[in-house]
Amino acid sequence: MRLRRLLSTYREALHDAFDSGADTMNGVSDVVTPFDLPYQAKAALCSYVPKLRKTYNARELDDEHPIRLTNQAAKFDRDESRHHVICWNVPLPGYGTNFWIPLRINPEQEPLWHDLLSEDAKAGQIRLQQNRSSWVLHVTVTYSVEEPETDGDETYIGFDIGESALITGCALKCNTPTKPMLESGSQARHLRKEMFTTLKRLQERDAADWRVDERFDHYQNALTDIVEKASRKAVEYAESFDDPVVVMEDLSYIRENLDYGKYMNRRLHAWAFARLQGRIEDKAAEAGIRVEYVNAAYTSQTCHACDRLGRRSQQAEFVCPHDDCHVTEFQADINAAANIAGRVDPWGESVPWEPERDDSPRNGSASDSATVHRETSEKSSQMTLAAYSD
Repeated sequence: MRLRRLLSTYREALHDAFDSGADTMNGVSDVVTPFDLPYQAKAALCSYVPKLRKTYNARELDDEHPIRLTNQAAKFDRDESRHHVICWNVPLPGYGTNFWIPLRINPEQEPLWHDLLSEDAKAGQIRLQQNRSSWVLHVTVTYSVEEPETDGDETYIGFDIGESALITGCALKCNTPTKPMLESGSQARHLRKEMFTTLKRLQERDAADWRVDERFDHYQNALTDIVEKASRKAVEYAESFDDPVVVMEDLSYIRENLDYGKYMNRRLHAWAFARLQGRIEDKAAEAGIRVEYVNAAYTSQTCHACDRLGRRSQQAEFVCPHDDCHVTEFQADINAAANIAGRVDPWGESVPWEPERDDSPRNGSASDSATVHRETSEKSSQMTLAAYSD
């Protein structure tokens, strides 16, 4: 009950701050101060809302935002005598209102939790999301990793994640797309459509909550299986090249940037893009493959050969209209994956060419690399500690 009330109040404050047009921390603070929220949530909102407007040009908010908390809310306790060894101190407004809640830890991430509790790693932003009858806690953790030795001959492999093609991979050799891979998204689309229809019918019939939750868990487990298999195939594809570097789009705030109409937005928001990316990154780390994230803007609208804007005349077809470019038509998802791979540039990224637009280099990368080595070095890496389910 207390978590649901906290989530409801947070979302109300978020929407009020966004609708007010406030684009500074002080402006947001004036809006959210009266709300009955812990200071960690208000501080996170003061930082988050201006970014939505200034950095990500958000036009509307998704209704399923998680609670964001600053790292001051990262208070955990460890006791081996408990069934759930690690507990989190949930911040609530007012003195003496905080309470402890046990966490079910993903065994694969347990060493990072040990580092976090021993202060060998640092906690970042915390996100708390309701998932029907359960709650999911995401904790961003920054830790030191050993810099991988490279000879400058890495093979950059871009992965484009979408709905029609679940994953499209494309390696760049001498800036040329090489041996692409496509993993169909038809099974995931069918499951999501069936889940939406089934749950809607159960709710219309006033079915018992346990029955609704049972069907929801069934579909979520099936989608999890798809994510695991697809991410494994993606990393196996990357391993087939010499010195691979996995490159993916930075999907931060993807929900705010999507604007394809109410029906398509619901379908796209229902698919966990970041969840699939996270599993690719985890598996790449286990294989010792470096992971980079790049700016997602225009990857599907830019020609990989001439770096100028084209168009997608059909869902699976990209057309470059420029006569001096050797590309006329190209498979759209492979074109996007090639663009993603090509944006890993030590001198920064370039925006697509448009008339009267600044084409000076810019660095759009927004994430650190990840490796399986975790010895101390000058380079830090980042991972999100998330919920675990059997």
